[in-house]
Amino acid sequence: MIKSLNSIIKRTEWFRHDRFGMFIHWGVYSIPGKGEWIRSHQEISVEDYQEYVDTFNPTKYDPKQWAKMAKEAGMKYVVMTAKHHDGYCLFDSKYTDYKSTNSPIGKDLVKEFVEAVRAEGLQVGLYFSLIDWHHDDYPKYGDMIHPMRNNEAYKDESIDFDNYLSDMHGQIEELLTQYGSLDILWFDYSYDDMTGEKWQATKIMEMVRKYQPQAITDNRLETSGSGQGSIVTDSITDYSGDFVSPEQLVPHEGIRNHAGEFVPWELCVTMNNNWAYNPTDYLYKSPKTLIRKLVECVSKNGNMLLNVGPDALGVINDESQYILREFGQWMEDHKESIYGCGYADIPKPEWGYYTRNDHIIYAHVFEDPIGPLALTGIDKDQVESVRWLHDDSEVKISNSWTTESYQDVLFVQFGEVPHFTYPLPNKIDSVLKITLKGS
Repeated sequence: MIKSLNSIIKRTEWFRHDRFGMFIHWGVYSIPGKGEWIRSHQEISVEDYQEYVDTFNPTKYDPKQWAKMAKEAGMKYVVMTAKHHDGYCLFDSKYTDYKSTNSPIGKDLVKEFVEAVRAEGLQVGLYFSLIDWHHDDYPKYGDMIHPMRNNEAYKDESIDFDNYLSDMHGQIEELLTQYGSLDILWFDYSYDDMTGEKWQATKIMEMVRKYQPQAITDNRLETSGSGQGSIVTDSITDYSGDFVSPEQLVPHEGIRNHAGEFVPWELCVTMNNNWAYNPTDYLYKSPKTLIRKLVECVSKNGNMLLNVGPDALGVINDESQYILREFGQWMEDHKESIYGCGYADIPKPEWGYYTRNDHIIYAHVFEDPIGPLALTGIDKDQVESVRWLHDDSEVKISNSWTTESYQDVLFVQFGEVPHFTYPLPNKIDSVLKITLKGS
């Protein structure tokens, strides 16, 4: 395989157009409700975790409803955890008995998920953990994160890591061959010396390209949410992935490579402070904050993957549904400023952000101005029209007496009297559509 930024840009065309997706963290760990890392954080043994495995019975699981929620929120793709670090598979794998088809629900949950997402016309993504705390041949004692890292009973344990890799690759092949066309493979994650060819990453990517040549992958075969990997260097590996995956942090200038060129990237972010269901975590970010973060990502040529954590029965809680509905209402009127848009190549204005699609600039106005609004960085002689995006109503270019000292700056007014202050139509993000001449 020959990997270059140009080939990555071509492969990620749909991804960079769609900009907004849903992440779903869900599994056995939703029963204790302390996050998907509960085994590691509390150093829980396989035996003590088994009570949750034996009782995992999501009788209210309805992926059709999940997919509908995602679509109505304006999301264009959905990624679900087919297997997280606990090793429990939500699909029917011949390489383990640790799977949903052996649970009380007795179903291949991934199969139902991919069918539901496709039925809504959305792109399908599957998350797969490179780490498996249930597998006998995964390193335990002394590992950085394994639940048994401090248990001396495993200090001199002999493991066959090649056997682990064989099973892990086998499960990846099952996902690649048994669930139809996949759009995203979201691997997670590399750490310490457990990176790159330790996973036989080249072989993994050869398998992905063999069975799902159209699929895109993240960068975590060689790094984690805190890293970027070779995709930002002049020596891109075959397993670099097609996008960088910053976690819980919006890069302050987007992500560029060594030559200053933007590379595809996607912020993955939680609604509260947990990925998986936690009924005691009430610290939800406001819809305003999250919508504005989506805008910020797009303004920096990035995507946003917003997480939901359904409960153990398969229900997305009311708090999460409220946030999704608020996204849907805003996106209904303003999606044009998100889909197909990116960096405007104009300095960030103090009142919000710019996004751009070819000859159209979208001004995302977060703060009420006093009097006319300065559209800094835009040549007023190049402007054909300015309108509110939500209703296509005209916004007048202002020649207020208050702006006479700033002849080189483009000002617009939101009402009839040039120097009056008028409220913005949307308190989350009011969007001006600025069409340039020569379009």
